[in-house]
Amino acid sequence: MLDKGFYSCVHTIDDAIFQRINLKSYKPNCTIPLDELRYIYLSHYGFDGKAHMGELIVNCGIVQQTISVFQELFEAKYPIEKIRLVDEYDADDICSMADNNSSCFNYRTIEGTSKLSNHSQGLAIDINPLYNPYIRMIDGTFSVLPENGIPYVDRSGNCPYFIHKNDICYNAFIKHGFSWGGEWKSAKDYQHFEIVR
Repeated sequence: MLDKGFYSCVHTIDDAIFQRINLKSYKPNCTIPLDELRYIYLSHYGFDGKAHMGELIVNCGIVQQTISVFQELFEAKYPIEKIRLVDEYDADDICSMADNNSSCFNYRTIEGTSKLSNHSQGLAIDINPLYNPYIRMIDGTFSVLPENGIPYVDRSGNCPYFIHKNDICYNAFIKHGFSWGGEWKSAKDYQHFEIVR
């Protein structure tokens, strides 16, 4: 199928998928009903320049926008190293980011706070997080997540995996209604795109 261009397939969260996410990204206190989530199997280009298949779980309200974004990225051969469910990392967001995994749904709080992340509603997608870290100031000290993303805090280089305003990745997400964490004022989350509902 990959030699015929972009491919995507959408499913409700059936028993097989639920068994993969239960007690991981879908925690016992999860407030979002399963019928508001969708599983998407889609193609993307990897760092090796070849087409691969990835999987995301997103909110049912952003399925079409998500597919449209990834189709544009695929057609541009935009490199995304891997797109796996965060459950392959036992829903540990830090481990997922450190492995440069691009992902969406994970019922969790924003790191270092008690506030639910938009990932908890399947409304936020992180792209190549190792090269596009989350940077914030805590008690006068910079915090960088993932920690192995520290070399990529300086955005002045020409790394092909950096996300910058008005580049291919940024424009695809913004065109379809997402906002970018790289434009936040109090912190910078270069990997992060979200739709707030």
